[in-house]
Amino acid sequence: MSEDKSYSYEQAGVSIAAGNALVKAIAPLAKSTARPGADAELGGFGGFFDPRAAGYKDPLLVAANDGVGTKVKLAIDHDRHDGIGIDLVAMCVNDLIVQGAEPLFFLDYFATGKLDNGVAERVVASIAEGCRQAGAALIGGETAEMPGMYAAGDYDLAGFCVGAVERGEQLTGDKVAEGDVLIGLASSGVHSNGYSLVRRLAADKGWKLDRPALFDPDRLLIDHLIEPTRIYVKSLLPLIRGGKIKALAHITGGGLLENIPRVLPKGLHAQVDADAWQQPRLMAFLQAQGNIEPEEMARTFNCGVGMILAVAPADVDAVLADLAAAEETAFTVGHIEAGTRGCTVSGSVETWSARAPWSATHNA
Repeated sequence: MSEDKSYSYEQAGVSIAAGNALVKAIAPLAKSTARPGADAELGGFGGFFDPRAAGYKDPLLVAANDGVGTKVKLAIDHDRHDGIGIDLVAMCVNDLIVQGAEPLFFLDYFATGKLDNGVAERVVASIAEGCRQAGAALIGGETAEMPGMYAAGDYDLAGFCVGAVERGEQLTGDKVAEGDVLIGLASSGVHSNGYSLVRRLAADKGWKLDRPALFDPDRLLIDHLIEPTRIYVKSLLPLIRGGKIKALAHITGGGLLENIPRVLPKGLHAQVDADAWQQPRLMAFLQAQGNIEPEEMARTFNCGVGMILAVAPADVDAVLADLAAAEETAFTVGHIEAGTRGCTVSGSVETWSARAPWSATHNA
């Protein structure tokens, strides 16, 4: 009669030692994000944050969570893990700032089939960088090693962020009025939406991502596609606290057409003029390669605009000056008028497509 075999967790594909080593390695990264209210130490069962130490008297807490989507697959396939964590943070903190909330602390979730500490450290380092850009403390997270759940080398990310705004100072869009001006902030690229279409085009068209882009011979195509999402928090927070912004719309999935109406009261309609800014070369490349209709572009991609501000006409010049001082590329893109709550984006041949003029409307 044979002895029963002794099993271990590591034989099943999970290394507790590797997980502990990763926690030890990333602890300094978390500590580098410390801010008033949090010391960003790792190792406990939860992370503490003190709103009073952060200067708040009667705060409303605002929470957001998100992922990076299939841009992660692009990072995995091309060994570009050093910016994907910025995308993760950006998707959460840019959603918080549109509520008028300052991001306070962030937690991440990293899931993989087999833990590769080298890759995981690079990802967490980029998460920490995103937190520093946003002024949020990385106070904890979870690393899950799950054999059989992911293909070799694959991983996925999720992020969770909590922010605060003093009671009565939150942005809800209720102050937006007819005649208000829309200001756009330039995006840094595709950001983190539409990558299933990007990857489909890359496969169908046989793009060589490790070669210079057709529209930019000085930079590889993969570098354009993997560019991290811009974080707008530090540029916008002073304007919000100064009362110069009535509403903000983060241009993510759904593009311009579907995100702007989310911050409009009933009875108001956003008119966006696509001729007001030059479509980035990357966006023009994507549109041309996929023969993408203008309306589809305005619903799928940010089209070069990562954030929209609604501002009173009297404040436009001051806001543009403040944004320029904050090193943002900003431009007026439209206005608010009476009508069914929604958004119309219109443009001409120079900006959007070979068939002009065109107009696309989304009503909420």
